[in-house]
Amino acid sequence: MKHPPDPLARRTQAQPATTPSPLDSARELRSEIDARTARLRGRYDDALYDVARKLRSAWAARSAPPPPRSERVALPAFASIDASIVVPVYGKSAFTAACLRAIARFTDGPTYEVIVVDDASPDDTQEVLARFDNVRVHQNAKNLGFIGSCNAGAALARGRHLVFLNNDTEVTAGWLRTLVATADASPDVGLVGSKLVYPDGRLQEAGGVVFADGSAANFGRLDRPDRPAYEYERDVDYCSGASLLVPRALFERLSGFDTRYAPAYYEDTDLAFRVREAGKRVVYQPRSVVVHFEGVTSGKDLASGVKRYQVDNQVTFAARWQSVLARQPAAGTPLDLAKDRAPRGRVLVIDAAVPTPDRDSGSLRMTRVLETLRGLGWAVSFSSTDCTTPADEPERHRYLEELGIHVVRRPHARSIRAHLLEYGARYDVVVLSRRDVAVAHLASVRRHAPRAKVVFDTVDLHFLRERREAELRGSNALATVAARTHDVELDLVRRVDCTLVVSNSEREILERELPDATVRVLSNIHDVELEAEADPRGRDAIAFIGSFRHPPNVDAVLWLVRDIMPRVWAKTPGVPLLLVGADAPAEVRALAEPRVEVLGHVDDLRPLLARTRVSVAPLRFGAGVKGKVNTSMSHGVPVVATTIAAEGMHLVDGVDVALADAPDAFADAVVALAADDERWLRLSVAGKANVRRHFSKDRAREALLDVEKLLFPG
Repeated sequence: MKHPPDPLARRTQAQPATTPSPLDSARELRSEIDARTARLRGRYDDALYDVARKLRSAWAARSAPPPPRSERVALPAFASIDASIVVPVYGKSAFTAACLRAIARFTDGPTYEVIVVDDASPDDTQEVLARFDNVRVHQNAKNLGFIGSCNAGAALARGRHLVFLNNDTEVTAGWLRTLVATADASPDVGLVGSKLVYPDGRLQEAGGVVFADGSAANFGRLDRPDRPAYEYERDVDYCSGASLLVPRALFERLSGFDTRYAPAYYEDTDLAFRVREAGKRVVYQPRSVVVHFEGVTSGKDLASGVKRYQVDNQVTFAARWQSVLARQPAAGTPLDLAKDRAPRGRVLVIDAAVPTPDRDSGSLRMTRVLETLRGLGWAVSFSSTDCTTPADEPERHRYLEELGIHVVRRPHARSIRAHLLEYGARYDVVVLSRRDVAVAHLASVRRHAPRAKVVFDTVDLHFLRERREAELRGSNALATVAARTHDVELDLVRRVDCTLVVSNSEREILERELPDATVRVLSNIHDVELEAEADPRGRDAIAFIGSFRHPPNVDAVLWLVRDIMPRVWAKTPGVPLLLVGADAPAEVRALAEPRVEVLGHVDDLRPLLARTRVSVAPLRFGAGVKGKVNTSMSHGVPVVATTIAAEGMHLVDGVDVALADAPDAFADAVVALAADDERWLRLSVAGKANVRRHFSKDRAREALLDVEKLLFPG
């Protein structure tokens, strides 16, 4: 798979011409009105923010750190240390005292020690430091400068990680916990930096960008720090040394900060490049927020004092990293284009809502797709159709942002079209997930993201599900709806560059109807949750799992309780039935009785599945691949399913699933699994093997690489 060596290079393949329908034109007009309204609202919000910022700035000017107070402050003492916080100091004792007080107040989670390196301060620093208990103080015999002091402090450290923190900073709640968690989450992380903000609330840095000439810039400087572009974890060129973490073993292997940059400037950028040279990642962590009084110790004048070394050291840095810098963006490249280290390009994924992977199969699949794209090296942006979510949106957004996904959301983006108007030309790929999303936004994507390849992710074929329901109910009205849906979905397939389905059976359906269509399979993505052999003993329940926002699930449990379970109870009296799933309607809640527990949404399925003897999937209509079947099998729980529920899942009756479509046969299969441990174990082992073989993260990765090769064959 070949890609342009410059990750910012644009692909310019011609896109197929499309003629907007009258409905598309009407949507475009409405979107234009919404976008203009959004811009006006955005200006209003920014004006309010600016007023608040000025008030904060005025207050910050009045409330810079006061002279050090005389009371004692005790920091905790730990026997073992996760992180050694190294604070280099040269004068400015009031700032040092404020820094240490903030550490004492806001540092929780990992165990830590604080090492203050006094670089021959000319003021009362030693007297001030004497008021802080459990702070290790090292006094340089002579002034060593910032680099020398940091290296001296690192040499004294006992922690697994080194955290370098300027004395002109004040940390905030959770700052250290998130740095350490990011470093511990993956062995390939070699450096983690904080989000730096000014005392007046403006952003100083959300990761740094280095250009081909060796110059560097702070991404987001002087902007609002809460914009989504600054809120997601991502790989960056460097992070400023005002607050950064490096595993101590790696720092020692790299011989610390390079003294060729003494006394200061570019040592943090050079360290980041050496960390990457060692095969590790440099990560910006927005949940670690540190207030930085920039310029307090070194000033801001590039022509005098320590600050003058910034200019000299750029030359030194450029010479040291000449071959690597040749692959960096040219000076002057917009920072928003240059900020992501994403060799494959930029992809925008639009879905109907922010995924809730603990609530429905489609959300779990979408979350895993986003993770996989990110892992492949794409810069991934995501938005739901209205750029917002219900009351729990911060948690749902935060989950994606912690995966490294840029979430396009309100109030900073008022509509999909408004976002496309401003940023559409930067995307290489746009994925439209689900029929309604594609109908609503395909025309806007083609117009405002003209160079992007467009992928229609069906999730399931809606017309197939609707057609099957019409046949089950014998309804001409439903058949008419299914026919209209069929025409809409096939029109979308014709108009995009690639269509994704979740099973080979659905791929075959589309290819029969549209032989020239480009269709690929990207199925559900699951981990095998129970690696050890499951034990059938001690399991006493039958379980149905599925969101009741999905009509086939409502029909399935009604059929299950009314027609199947009476036959099961006739042979195994009293066996409990657990109905698990969010948004159960009144007709499902009414099924509750001593033998039927309507549990609603369950946050953690593991305890429930540990007591489940048989998982059932009695679907009478539907389409796609059923997450309830994958989930149960991944936990080692055998499944009894209808033919439709097992469709497209490579399952064989009696080998890795029990199949039945009539109430008597379905009940007999449930009773057999409840009574026969040997049969139960055979299906349990084979079911987990099926998940590993067909629905793993590796399979998803292969599928996405295949799609990428198809879209960009050069």
